[in-house]
Amino acid sequence: MDEASYRVDLIQSRFQSKLRGLNQSAKWASELVNSLSSPISSNDLCFNNEVLSHSDYVMAKDCFDLGEFDRCAFFCRNSTSREGRFLHYYSRYMAAEKKRLDMMVDTNPHATSAPHDNITSLYSEIRSELNNSLINGQLTDGYLLYVYGITLLKLDLTKDAIEALARSVHFEPLNWASWQQLAVIIDDKSKLERLDIPTHWFKKFFLGAVYLELQLNEEAIDLYSSLLETFKGSSYIRSQMANAKHNLRNVDQAIDLFDAIRESDPYRLDAWDIYSNLLYVKDLRPKLSSLAQAANNIDPFRVETCFCIANFFSLRGQHNKAAVYFSRALQLNPRHISAWTLMGHEYMEIKNTGGAIMSYRSAIECNKKDYRAWYGLGQTYEILKMPAYCLYYYSIARSLRPDDSRMLIAMGETLEKLERHSEAIKCYWKAGGIALVKLAALYEKLSEKDKAAAAYSDFIAQTANMPNPEGNPDLPNAYKFLANYYLSKKDFKMAHNAAQQCQQYSETRDEGKRILKEIASLVKSGSIKDVSFPL
Repeated sequence: MDEASYRVDLIQSRFQSKLRGLNQSAKWASELVNSLSSPISSNDLCFNNEVLSHSDYVMAKDCFDLGEFDRCAFFCRNSTSREGRFLHYYSRYMAAEKKRLDMMVDTNPHATSAPHDNITSLYSEIRSELNNSLINGQLTDGYLLYVYGITLLKLDLTKDAIEALARSVHFEPLNWASWQQLAVIIDDKSKLERLDIPTHWFKKFFLGAVYLELQLNEEAIDLYSSLLETFKGSSYIRSQMANAKHNLRNVDQAIDLFDAIRESDPYRLDAWDIYSNLLYVKDLRPKLSSLAQAANNIDPFRVETCFCIANFFSLRGQHNKAAVYFSRALQLNPRHISAWTLMGHEYMEIKNTGGAIMSYRSAIECNKKDYRAWYGLGQTYEILKMPAYCLYYYSIARSLRPDDSRMLIAMGETLEKLERHSEAIKCYWKAGGIALVKLAALYEKLSEKDKAAAAYSDFIAQTANMPNPEGNPDLPNAYKFLANYYLSKKDFKMAHNAAQQCQQYSETRDEGKRILKEIASLVKSGSIKDVSFPL
């Protein structure tokens, strides 16, 4: 396809989404159109506006735009147009969802997890209408299938929802809302491979979103890089790439991407919650302060703004204020996973373990794939000295993030507390890196000195390749152990070298001097005959 075809599809997608109140999808399409190099002509904007002549639809749509969802459903209850029928069902779904979210703000979110009666009746009506369409030989409405799919999700009928949304994109491949919702609920690669979806060019954006959800970050970056060749300067694509860099813990590269987005599109708040998280991790206080002020000036009542301010307060050590702003973010969007998780972290900082557990469990209620919430629960129960619970939560976090050494180290430490030493050793060994010092310490504890020495030696070798190796707090003890180990093995040259390294650190200086004196005395007494090192 050429760029003109992309542009026409996107403008049509935006127009149809706007007619139905799918405003996020409409904005997504507009952003991509804006990133294309060719200008928009007046002919591109000429679509059939017959639907706008129906007064019931116009009234209903105006109510929808103002958030009066029940009123919208009432005014278009007798509509016969596809747009009107969609708006009737979608506004009923939004009304039920708004009531549920309002209840989540005011009460325990777990008390509202059961399907609302309105959702159940909506499901029955949409299914009946879709069946009647098939019986009457009418073309199934892809947009109506979208509402059916998200209704099925609220009833926890995920398999049926995937089927409905896949059918939706077959009938309406330009409905980005269906693609996006489908991307969120594909929870493993095998489901993606079995998925029956059209080969429309929107599929590339869908696959990018799925790759991010499945933590296939390298694949996501490759795909978005290829899309960026056509949609040059797209804020959405660069934001998705920054998210992938964030997942890969390439923090500096992710920040550079967000900086570029902010420079070219300074009033775009989307993904500033992730942006502020990155600035927090890098301890960039002035930059985070500037971001928080800018967000507050643009829109103080956006979730992203609350995130920026909360992260700024957290970086300053004002954890109570940070918790307040994360709570405000949740009032605006009670299903924001990161807000629940980060509020759990803030509660941990102020020693409110009960609040932390509630926050992490709420995050999991929103998305069971959020490894950070599972990991946070493990840390909370670690503070409560309940290692069996820790192990359960850490193991789930590890299954979601198998390549993250932090999960393996946490599991190893917990297994060590439970005296399951052989399993702990396997965890430390797989984790590698900084876990080698924990592996060595465990071998030392088990009196397996040869293995401990090998692990300490590997740890020292790896540390030498890291920036500022002398600042590693575990190095002194490693050198101390090796000095004594080689001394006991009568390998005086290696013992001498390790003892000299011990003298570099205040906590092991005395031990290093003692070993060097002992070696010197052995040399003087003639016990060491081959002196091939300086004394």
